[in-house]
Amino acid sequence: MSASRRSGATDELGPDEPEPEPERDVPEDSGGSDLLAALLDGMDAALCAFDADGFVTHWNREAERILGWTAAEAVGRHGFAGWAVREADADEVEGRLLSAMHAPGRQVHEFALLTKDGGRVLVRTQSAAVRGPDGKPAGVYCAFSEVHAQIDLERSIALSEALFEDAAWGVVVVDADLRPAVVNAYAARALGIGRTSALGRPLGELLALGVEDLESALTHVLAEGAPPAPAEMWVSVRTAEGEQRRCWRSGFLRLASPLAEEPVPLGVGWLFTDVTEARQAEQEAAMLRFRANQLHRAARAAAECEDPAEAATVHLDFALAGFADHAVIDRVVGGSRADSEVGPVRLVRIAATPSGTPGPSMLTGAAGLPVRYEEGHPALQCVARAGSVRADAGPVPLDRARAWALDRQWPGDAVHALCAVLRSRGRTLGVVTFLRGAARNRFERADATYAEDVAVRIATALDLAHLAKDRPAG
Repeated sequence: MSASRRSGATDELGPDEPEPEPERDVPEDSGGSDLLAALLDGMDAALCAFDADGFVTHWNREAERILGWTAAEAVGRHGFAGWAVREADADEVEGRLLSAMHAPGRQVHEFALLTKDGGRVLVRTQSAAVRGPDGKPAGVYCAFSEVHAQIDLERSIALSEALFEDAAWGVVVVDADLRPAVVNAYAARALGIGRTSALGRPLGELLALGVEDLESALTHVLAEGAPPAPAEMWVSVRTAEGEQRRCWRSGFLRLASPLAEEPVPLGVGWLFTDVTEARQAEQEAAMLRFRANQLHRAARAAAECEDPAEAATVHLDFALAGFADHAVIDRVVGGSRADSEVGPVRLVRIAATPSGTPGPSMLTGAAGLPVRYEEGHPALQCVARAGSVRADAGPVPLDRARAWALDRQWPGDAVHALCAVLRSRGRTLGVVTFLRGAARNRFERADATYAEDVAVRIATALDLAHLAKDRPAG
């Protein structure tokens, strides 16, 4: 209310002028001390303050929690002597604390304080001067926490820095939208991209294959929490040399805010290491063991066959398991071919796997009609060079791949072929051809080695069958 109204005077008001609101008498304090107390009590660190004479002026709830002394018991005391610090240490502790009034910046100290029940707590303090309106030191404030809590915090920070700089495995922090927020050096090298270039990009732009499995795992961790054990994931990474298939052993951690009343997921911590070489070595060893067992089982089964030609199909059937989808055996017309012979090569198909439902190989070619192989056919090349030949339909549409296979007198679903020569007693007997469909990988050098081992056994059986046929009766 204005002074004129308090004195009883009147003002003339126009018809359109509103009645002014009465002025409020605002207390000088205006709740400032309550706000300051609330701020101090809400701090995570313990805080006390001293005036210029060394008397305690402020004491918050965290200080009460650590030492047990309430604000009513602490405020107004002179220094820490006799209650929060041992008498023998009081002068040194108070001197180090109050010296901050005349020192620039903050000072950090460690010393032992006494709890109300007589225990001792090692604390780390940060103290700094409090300046008055005239700029002169008016006191000092001291924030302190238990040393082990401070050390735990520093360890956590140091661990985070080490993981993101020098870790021997990949560390990626993925936000709630499944986009990388932090990428360490190892992960950047594994992804084939710079650390900053990967930030904020969808995982589909960083990985060629396997991104669906990875995103599914990250979504599960956000919803359900960390899995109980690491998971191995096969992915394809884009590189300057093309796509590379890698196996990453991955662990996941859900990251939640420690400041929220309820856990709020901030993202996922994804840790991984490349185990491609170890897994490939294990797979190759398992494959070699399986193939060796197949050769052993085939040899024992073939030994029980009275007809050597049937023994050849037994070797073929055992070789197909886990190796190829189809196989055919072509015999040189006339039985064999010497290395010195010249002229066109003609082949007769004598055995083949069923083209429909799976089953044992069937002997064919009783009529002795040559197969219509065009010039340059992989089987003809195999005989001519007396070595293995690989062929592929290539990345073509399904109809063109089918035409490619049928033109070569193979089943229509074949897209990968491996021809191994049949040799016995220094002569070429024919060719065994293994065929794979589109669902399998192309034949590699290790596959050719296995096919050659099978071809040696088939050739021996066929040679024995030819000798038995030519042997006179009796």
